[in-house]
Amino acid sequence: MSRSTTRGGIRIEPLACSLGAELSGLDLGDAAHDADLFAEIKALLLQYKVLFLRDQQFSRAQHVAVARRFGELEDHPVVGSDPEHPGLVQIYKGADTRHLQYENAWHCDATWRERPQMGAVLRCVECPPVGGDMVWANMALAHERLPEHIKTRIAGLRARHSIEASFGAALPIEKRLALHRQYPDAEHPVVVTHPETGEKILFVNSFTTHFTNFHTSEHVRVGQDYAPGAADLLAYLTSQAQIPEYQVRFRWRTNSVAIWDNRCTQHYAVDDFFPAVRKLERAGIIGARPE
Repeated sequence: MSRSTTRGGIRIEPLACSLGAELSGLDLGDAAHDADLFAEIKALLLQYKVLFLRDQQFSRAQHVAVARRFGELEDHPVVGSDPEHPGLVQIYKGADTRHLQYENAWHCDATWRERPQMGAVLRCVECPPVGGDMVWANMALAHERLPEHIKTRIAGLRARHSIEASFGAALPIEKRLALHRQYPDAEHPVVVTHPETGEKILFVNSFTTHFTNFHTSEHVRVGQDYAPGAADLLAYLTSQAQIPEYQVRFRWRTNSVAIWDNRCTQHYAVDDFFPAVRKLERAGIIGARPE
């Protein structure tokens, strides 16, 4: 893979062989009103799956405006948003939030929704002096490199994704059950097709609790096959994001930005910086139902 290239005045430097590129020579805030710039950024996002930019000085209003070029934004039912900018979720971690560890697991955002996010624009507004990196994994490559017999086995499987079993687990039981009533578990195919690139994507992550159509005669001889067979397969599939060859790692600096395609990647926010502070602000873009 070549190192840096220039396209439309934007310098592009790939950061890993599997996904990820750092862009320079542009002000991301301009993409809110510059259609050509936004089109170039979107094309690069489809190519590299996650884009990184440094030293972006735009305002919160510009942050929201840029993200809205991709689609409508959504708030989070557990993590708070900026009250003046709906859709801008504040992921603030420091010495008083040690017990709130949600991001240090491999996941796609909001797959517990019927319509998970298609992507996000995330900016670091305060970062620890060291640590607190984020890592992304290419789940199209993860599917492509599965053994053929595994691809055949999972082709028609579906799975449940739960906010109750993740964010809800730390809540008192009454609040957890209320959260489940408001956001019932969503069911998605285990393998989905990217709506713009046509790639096949392995679509299970830490929000995934179980397969919903595994217990059939083709998978289960006797009862003992059911629970361990399904659980072992799901654990194997969710572990694919952990393979370094599928990953890119990014070290935050203040005013660094990451834009990712949530439909074909997973990410992991490393929680190694306690008691320092990491403040991230995310504009999450509503997506379509996975198919």
